Amino acid sequence: MTLVEGTTDPLWVLPTLPLWVLVAKFEGLYDADHPRIWHLTTDEVPAIFHWVTLSVAGSLFFIRALPNETVTLKSALALYLAALVAAFLFRSVARGIWRRRVPPERALVMGHGKLADAVARKLALEPGHHLSVLEYTSNENGNGNGASHREFKLEELTREDLEFLLSETGIERVVLAVPELDEATLARVVASCRATGVKLSVMPPMRAMLGTAVQLNHIAEMPVIEYGTWGTSWSTMALKRVVDVVLSAAGIVILAPLMLIIALAVRFTSKGPALFRQIRAGRDGKPFKILKFRTMCHDAEERINEVISPDELAEPMFKLRDDPRVTKVGKYLRRTSLDELPQLINVLRGDMSLVGPRPEELWLVERYGETQRFRLQMRPGLTGPMQVHGRGELNFQERLAVEREYVENYSIRKDLKILLRTAFMVWRGPGAY
Repeated sequence: MTLVEGTTDPLWVLPTLPLWVLVAKFEGLYDADHPRIWHLTTDEVPAIFHWVTLSVAGSLFFIRALPNETVTLKSALALYLAALVAAFLFRSVARGIWRRRVPPERALVMGHGKLADAVARKLALEPGHHLSVLEYTSNENGNGNGASHREFKLEELTREDLEFLLSETGIERVVLAVPELDEATLARVVASCRATGVKLSVMPPMRAMLGTAVQLNHIAEMPVIEYGTWGTSWSTMALKRVVDVVLSAAGIVILAPLMLIIALAVRFTSKGPALFRQIRAGRDGKPFKILKFRTMCHDAEERINEVISPDELAEPMFKLRDDPRVTKVGKYLRRTSLDELPQLINVLRGDMSLVGPRPEELWLVERYGETQRFRLQMRPGLTGPMQVHGRGELNFQERLAVEREYVENYSIRKDLKILLRTAFMVWRGPGAY
């Protein structure tokens, strides 16, 4: 395919590469990983789209200005799509090579109590960081853990003490997770990190007060926390439904041969039908019949008392790592999430969405308290925040936390990120059973 009319040489783009580098610098794509704990390419999709759009436009203006050259719509679109795919792919590959070649940052979680425990667990569950947590310090007796535990009271350490600690241990990043953080202590830690060149990440001690639907803005130098107390607009939800219909219809057509093969494998390797149908709670708790490829023996529901006692569940959820009712083919389907493919039909019918909180059985939803019913405000999803933030490794409270953040801060962009990360998580297979 020619890049422009009258020439077959795509090298006309090369003179504009300095422009691409400059735009990427303005977008912060070269500096994004340095200050942050968290760096995933899927989180950079908006910046990459903006970068490629501006850069391609600049390249096309340059080519159009050349003598006897006319850019066609077809060639411009081809250049844009090729650049978009290449940018996302090359950045993902480059970050992967960087993670393998560059040693993880030596990090110190400095804090105690539930906040520090939650930070340590998130770092263990989530793959989006490049840290090696060497120590977990505590200012409460017996609340620390890690390779080298040091007990001290943070508020009693002087700036000189902190600088000595950071220098002697070779720490590259401090993650401050103190449940009661005063301004003087924070200022001392910030000054110590600046003096020693150590990066600093602070976990807000008022997690319950801040919630998830907040944004940090500024009036001059004064920080302002903006609370999102309104629902998602009807236009956004309408666009979400359009995306659901288009992508689910396309998915059913494209994946039909694969689904036929899976159905035959399920049907001929164990007794029972290929599809499993079960009543689940949909939006606003409305029941619907979910479709899945069967991964358990045909009488699994009758045998539920063999593995759990519903009345004795501490929380309204359960998932067993080694459920004896799962078939051999079912184990593979669960690990790869291929058993969920028939739910594309549920999405097309409007029972579900591509992305949303996972649908639960009615008897579990009936046990929800008032603070847990928020997850019924949206259509349940084929995938969702739980699937990209730990899957089966999450406990109920952690699952509610990531789903609340999704519901309270919903956007089409968030759906796109989750869909992209789902493909990555399915490939790695953590927490799937």
